[in-house]
Amino acid sequence: MSGQPARPVIAHMVYFTLKDSSQAAQQKLVDDCHRYLKSAPGIIYFAAGLRVPDLTRGVNVQDFHVGLHVVFESRKAHDDYQVSETHLRFIAENKDNWTQVRVFDCNA
Repeated sequence: MSGQPARPVIAHMVYFTLKDSSQAAQQKLVDDCHRYLKSAPGIIYFAAGLRVPDLTRGVNVQDFHVGLHVVFESRKAHDDYQVSETHLRFIAENKDNWTQVRVFDCNA
């Protein structure tokens, strides 16, 4: 199929629920996602943002505040990212405000 990668890529999706769910706290986490995570080697797609509050169909999950979506070119790129200094720093600086973090990884 045109536009499909020759080999599977890894889609890494993370959903954060925050203790302090103020707009400022949500925006800080989005900003830190961009600041610390966006430039990792092997990323072919990156997005971080706030949940869209008015999308409220029965299938819309609404118990999170910030979503992070990263597509890596390979499993190695994903694994290297997980132990990278910038990823670990992002976690250290933000984890105290997390009540729940859900991670979904899949081949794409």
